[in-house]
Amino acid sequence: MVVHIKPSAVSGRVLIPASKSHTIRALLIASMAQGKSSIINPLVSDDTLSCIAVCRAFGASVAMEEGVWSVSGTGGRIAEVREPVDVGNSGTTLYLAASLAALGEYPINFTGDRQIQKRPIEPLLQSLRDLGAQAHSKLGNGCAPFSVCGPLHGGKTSIECPTSQYLSSLLIASPLADGNTEIEVPLLREKPYVEMTLRWLDEQFIMYENSDFRRFFLPGGQRYHHFSKQVPGDFSSATFFFCAAAITGGSITVEGCDMNDTQGDKEVLHMLEQMGCSLRFTGGDITLEGRSLRGATLDLNGTPDALPALAAVGSFASGETRLINVPQARLKETDRIRVMYEELTALGADVEEFPDGMIVRGKRLKGAHLHGHGDHRVVMALAIAALGAEGETTIDTAEAATVTFPGFFEKLSSCGARVSFD
Repeated sequence: MVVHIKPSAVSGRVLIPASKSHTIRALLIASMAQGKSSIINPLVSDDTLSCIAVCRAFGASVAMEEGVWSVSGTGGRIAEVREPVDVGNSGTTLYLAASLAALGEYPINFTGDRQIQKRPIEPLLQSLRDLGAQAHSKLGNGCAPFSVCGPLHGGKTSIECPTSQYLSSLLIASPLADGNTEIEVPLLREKPYVEMTLRWLDEQFIMYENSDFRRFFLPGGQRYHHFSKQVPGDFSSATFFFCAAAITGGSITVEGCDMNDTQGDKEVLHMLEQMGCSLRFTGGDITLEGRSLRGATLDLNGTPDALPALAAVGSFASGETRLINVPQARLKETDRIRVMYEELTALGADVEEFPDGMIVRGKRLKGAHLHGHGDHRVVMALAIAALGAEGETTIDTAEAATVTFPGFFEKLSSCGARVSFD
């Protein structure tokens, strides 16, 4: 699908879809729990539907009604899975489910789309081997397709985590192992996502020791229990509307996001405030008003998903915007540093690329034909950049936005964006 966007001023109110990260954690933990859980206000998207398919393959029952998903868990017993488990484009599902697969006694094969098959998973597979499981990449390249077979006994492992999902995966599965697990973490990026996982463990009364995120000890033989929980709005999705207001000088009020939640991308609000925007919190609503933007140095180590959108904002700020300490942005659905460099340059932006980030200097942009690279966050970031460019911009593979934000372009249009489709 190709989307056409013309210069627009955006303002209005937006109800943000539920958090992808929370929804997937809820599905997987409910699938391992004893009893029937209710997930209220889940995100319905390509990624979460992929996760449901995995949960069902593991033996859980998932009933989908509007606004509520009911999950009857397996009690931690993984069913025999005869067909390969296809996670589609969902890296979160791939990584978090891999360790749970090691709880079973039969080989489980994982695969995914072309992008998924380029994402590294060998460090996690090595940790699963350290903890007693069998795990190997089918092609020997450290990526999907791969196979995992338990049982997971526990033990000791050390793992560097350029993506937090390696650690979250082990933290979710290890309490269900037969024995105790000790995890050393010499490198950790995206710490807020690990904090989110730990909040889920806390709510499940899972016992663990956390030594400053450098070492974790998790007693084995624990269990998950059924729950009823409402999923909060997704700050990663809200980022694009906040940034759209920043770029166009508009005022956007976002509904459904909770500043007390563990999501790291809520920090984007303070980054935009540092760049000159104003914030207002009223009840459960968050309003951001665009102002004259100035460049800033922004450390995105904990918020890598915000890089595409903030790179777009930097294109409209005076001076330099430096997005730093975020090498893991190269390991997402695409190499987002390289991709945003290429596409913003096509719009006429002044961009420099570095191994762990980029510099963007404010400059007048002109509409162009852009490649969305099939990456949902790249597509949405280019869309908001197009709002402030002169002339029309076209973006291909725009359907990728449905991976995490179904209805993104319709909501953008409802706020005043001039959007049309081929």
